Parts: sequence; structure tokens; C-alpha cells
Amino acid sequence: MTDSAHSTPPRWARLAQALFAPRDFAALAAFRIMFGAMMAYSLIRFAAHGWIELVLVEPTFFFKYEAAPWTVVWDPPALYAHFLVTAVAAICVALGLWYRLAIVVFLLGFTYLQLLDVTLYLNHYYLVVLLSGIMAFLPLNAGWSLDARWWPSKVARSHLPAWMTYVLCFQIAVVYLYAALAKAQPDWLLYAQPMNLWMRARTETPIIGPLLGELWVAYALSWVGFLYDLTIWMFLINRPTRAYAYVVVLIFHGMTAVFFEIGMFPVMMTVATTLFFDPDWPRRALRWLPGIKSRIPPSTEAIPPAEAVWTPRRRLGATVLATYLVFQLLFPLRHYLYPGNVLWDEQGMRYAWKVMVREKNGSITYRVTVRSTGRTYEVTPLDYLTWRQYSDMSGQPDLIVQLGKHIAGDFQRRGFGDVAVRVDAWVSLNGRKPARLIDPDVDLTGINIDWRPAEWILPMPNEPPIQLTKLSTR
Repeated sequence: MTDSAHSTPPRWARLAQALFAPRDFAALAAFRIMFGAMMAYSLIRFAAHGWIELVLVEPTFFFKYEAAPWTVVWDPPALYAHFLVTAVAAICVALGLWYRLAIVVFLLGFTYLQLLDVTLYLNHYYLVVLLSGIMAFLPLNAGWSLDARWWPSKVARSHLPAWMTYVLCFQIAVVYLYAALAKAQPDWLLYAQPMNLWMRARTETPIIGPLLGELWVAYALSWVGFLYDLTIWMFLINRPTRAYAYVVVLIFHGMTAVFFEIGMFPVMMTVATTLFFDPDWPRRALRWLPGIKSRIPPSTEAIPPAEAVWTPRRRLGATVLATYLVFQLLFPLRHYLYPGNVLWDEQGMRYAWKVMVREKNGSITYRVTVRSTGRTYEVTPLDYLTWRQYSDMSGQPDLIVQLGKHIAGDFQRRGFGDVAVRVDAWVSLNGRKPARLIDPDVDLTGINIDWRPAEWILPMPNEPPIQLTKLSTR
């Protein structure tokens, strides 16, 4: 044992051994393959359905992130090339071909696409960015790749430090944990909203449709969703319950895929939760396939234990990793710094893993007043947005302000001179009666969107959300 090991306190030495213990790379390689294939399919599917035209070609205005106002939507040929390069990079990630370059190209390409319009934001897109960002620092081409020529014995016996699996599992657990915390509020647990609204809209479903109109079904599904998010990651961590928990994962995300149009999220979580299994699970699973068993050597050869040494490089890596983990734990909680309900004012809503916890509908009309003449014009957002953009922005105060400033600039470019822009924003949250979201007397051109509480957002109505009973059979 080295002098460094002798100088390391026993507790920290055990931590080093746990974090840097060699583990079979098989589970990480399988995740890499499935992740790359899933992302390639998602991008190809996006293009095949005509969504590139719908969300990035047809709009004439795009909502910018405050931290990325520099993003530009390419002309259609360059935009299609961007999707193609990103999809090819995802395929290379799956194959382990030029992995380091491929994962970085995918990360940059996919992230840039998400920055083009705030209305494109989805929690699982954010998760893709985080997972691929983590993967860019991991040597996940250690095996099962074209670079490795598939299964040479040296590669098949390679191992990776345990912390690489732990950090990915942590990221998935964070999603579930904060999704549960987002549901721990009266609308979801006490009034079964918006589940009640969603299920009532699906009463035409064959066989089970009439049952979905029952209020008790909405309550049951709301509580099941809450308890699932709160506990599933714990059962996946626990080895005796892991297999049963994964069956529940398959059932739960299978049902969400059937009832809700949420894209690749159910598939992504089904794939990601395989990381909780034993690190050699793909090796054991593939041995059941004829003709492959003989090509997959076991991973039970003697492996030297990790050294209980905190080298300078390990200390630096552990510090960076700990900083990232703490950030992921604290950043989703920032909405507690604001006085209002985050489902209403949206301050701290993004990146907080509030997955499917609200149904919000808005009606927006801008009032543009020319300062020199006092004349006022009513403007509909649809003069500048597509229906998809309008539907997404109508309940988000910062986007309402951003479009208001754009309208002011447009009026000035058209020769109206200096103008004031106000808005009549009526919003319904989880079936409540529509209420004003923004002070109608505030000039939107004078608002700065920043981290401070937005006093121009009006308080959320005190009334409870609507509850719909079973449809009449008359």
C-alpha cells in the first residue's frame, strides 16, 4: 500500500474504492448503443413527419433564450444538413465509431436545435442534452463497437470505474424525484387535475373509454403517477426488487405512450433505467442467443480492487463531479425563491422536471399604442406565430413579453414611431375559469426578463380547479 493510501482517512479510502471499483463495461456499452439508436430514430422520425417544416421553416418569429440570443435558424437546405449530421453522429455513437467525436457532434448539434425556439422545450430534450453531456466525458467506446471490431477478448474483458454508472443513474433518479415533488401539490393530489381533464378527453378509447370518464379513475392515476415517480428509482437501486420494478417501468411508460403524445420520453426512460441493472446484464442476456454465446467471454476473471488512493487527478475529478451533482439537486428548486405558484407564473418552471403537471390554455391580445398620436391597435399573436407556437406561449409570461417587444419593434420598422405595448392575457390553469395573467396596464417594452420576481405577473386565482364527473349516458 502506498504512502498516499496510508494518509487517506479510512472513510475516504472506502469511498475511493467504491467510486473507482472496476465494473464490467457491458451495461454502459448497451446503454450507449440504445441511446444512439434512439436518438437517430428520433431525428429521422422528426424529419419524416414534416416537423422540420412545421416548427423551424414555417414560423417567421422564434422565441429566444435569454442566454442564447445569438442562435439563427438556418435556411432549409442547411437545416436539413444539420439534422442529417446530428443523426449520423447519433448512429456513430450507437456503433461506437469515432465515439469521442461523434458524441460531441451530437451534443452540439442537438443542443443547438433546442436553442432555436423556446417553444421547442421539452423535459426529455433537456434530459438528452444532460445525458449526452455526461457521455462526452466517458469512454463508452471501451467495447462493443466497430472500433473494437466486435468482441476481441481484450475489449470484452475491459472494465470501467463504477462512478461512470453512478452519475448516469443519479441523473435518472433526479428526474423521477423532482417529477414526484412537482406532483406533491393540491391540484394533482387533492383535485386529480389535470389528469381528470386528460382522461375525460379520452373517453372514446375502445373498451376502457367509458371508465376513463370516472372521477375516481383520475384520482387513482394521479396518485399512482406520484407514487411511481417518488419510489421507482429506489426500487431500481435495490437489487432484490429491481426486476419487479423494471416490469412496472415497462407497464407505466407503456401506458403513458398510449394515453399521451409525449414523443420519445417513455422509450427514453425505459432505456435509461437499464443502467440500474447489474453491469454485466447484457453479457448474460446475449448468451441466450444461439451462435453468440461462444463469442461472449465471461466477465468473472480476477479484477484487482480499486486503489484507496486520492490522487490529485481523482480529487479534481471528484470535485467537478460533486459540483455537478449538487447543481442538479439545487437548480430545480429555484422556483421556491419566488412568491407565486410556479405552475401559474412559470418562474423556475423550465429545467425543474415538472413533467406533465399542468394543463394551461390562454387567450392573448396585444394593444399597441402609438405614443405620438395615442391611437391604439389590437394585434393577435397569430399575425406573428404559428398555431403551435401560440398554443405553447400563451401561458408563459416571459414569452408573452418577448413577443410584445418584437411587435413593438415591428411597428417601429413600419414607421409608427415609438409605441407602448400592453396585453390582455387570459389564462386557464387546470380547468379554472380564465383569469388575467399579466397586469394589463404594464408596458411590455419596459420589462426586463431576469432572475428577479416578476411583479407584473398577477396572482394566481384562489379558486380550486374544475372537477368533471362521469359523462351522462342519456
